Amino acid sequence: MRNLVYATATALAVVLPSPPAAAASGLVFEQAIAIAIERDPWLAGSRYTEDALADEALAAAQLPDPTVAVAALNMPTDTFNFGQEPMTQFALGISQMFPRGDSRALSRQQKEQLAAREPLMRADRRARVRATVAQLWLDIYRARESIHLIDGDRALFTQLVDAAVASYASAQGRARQPDVIRAQLELTRLDDRLTVLQQRQESAEQRLSEWVDDAVSRGIGGTLPHLEPVVPMADSRSPSDWYQQLRLHPAVLALEEKIDAVATGIDLAKQKYKPEWALKASYGYRGEDPMGQDRTDLLTLGVSFDLPLFTAKRQDRQLSAAVARTAATETERSLLLRQLLAQLQKARLQLIRLDQRRALYRGELLPQMREQAEASLAAYNNDEGDFAEAVRARIAELNTKIDALDIEVERLKTIAQLNYLLTQVPGATGEPQK
Repeated sequence: MRNLVYATATALAVVLPSPPAAAASGLVFEQAIAIAIERDPWLAGSRYTEDALADEALAAAQLPDPTVAVAALNMPTDTFNFGQEPMTQFALGISQMFPRGDSRALSRQQKEQLAAREPLMRADRRARVRATVAQLWLDIYRARESIHLIDGDRALFTQLVDAAVASYASAQGRARQPDVIRAQLELTRLDDRLTVLQQRQESAEQRLSEWVDDAVSRGIGGTLPHLEPVVPMADSRSPSDWYQQLRLHPAVLALEEKIDAVATGIDLAKQKYKPEWALKASYGYRGEDPMGQDRTDLLTLGVSFDLPLFTAKRQDRQLSAAVARTAATETERSLLLRQLLAQLQKARLQLIRLDQRRALYRGELLPQMREQAEASLAAYNNDEGDFAEAVRARIAELNTKIDALDIEVERLKTIAQLNYLLTQVPGATGEPQK
């Protein structure tokens, strides 16, 4: 009976199938990312916003519509006779306002600067979506492969339980009641772990469905993707070097465009110290006098402008507010760069440690745990070992395999986060915005 236990365990350890290959209909890694980016409504909304700002920029550069006035002037109220009084006339007037200083050109420039943010924000969004979807896909993969590993050992423990029960029931068997209970207990624990992993997989699939809709309903497929940082993490760069690298991030560049737009508001506020002009022209038509003689028509031309003399509580305050708003936006940029740098340093160190653990597991722990499990089972088969020890060794090997899988997945998730942080806009120089 103990030979049956050993043979069963050895067979399962040797011929246990590798993780199931991706079904043809499974959602593979790159496909999930492509679908998420293609179906992201935020990107479409950003394009509409850019179009709207471009139209507003063109409209902001135009002069205000002229004003037309039609009036009957100095009409006598006793007879309402148009020819009775020499001052009576029908007047047609037109006036054109001219905004203060360079307000039109600056308003157009500000709208164009805001429009220029949108492509940068879309680049940041695509990079963010790629990292998010990659991590969700990897979470599903980890749960799926962990379930596969546990399913394999569950088959072994089922055989162990059956063999232990048969040995315990046999008069010649050496299996004890604690051995049977221990085997059944480990089988129950495996069932609980399977339930937890299934819950995690379903949760990750629901979160991924936010990005790919029903494409995740057929499950994921494929193996782990090959991801590497776009910049080697072993590169001995100083924090200032990484800081300069992050200045080319699309989120930072988008914020710099916002700073430019807000700074243009300072120039707009300065225009309020200049007068607003208006040109006026009117033509007055007069009828014949009571004697039937024609009267000369009248033409009026004029210029009007306001006098911004009392500026302390209006123009001065508006200029001060624009300066403060620009400084606040520059603070946002500094804060964003600090956050990105901290995240980069954290992810970089985490990747270095994960690479070390990965090498340790591949080179030493996995082979050692496999040898220990086989040795413990062989010792039990030869009546030289304890059943509980054989079970513990097999559980330890299973845990080591799952830990190795976790390291692989966490490494790829870290690389996905690093690649988002190291995203750059082609052609960007990183020069400070004026």
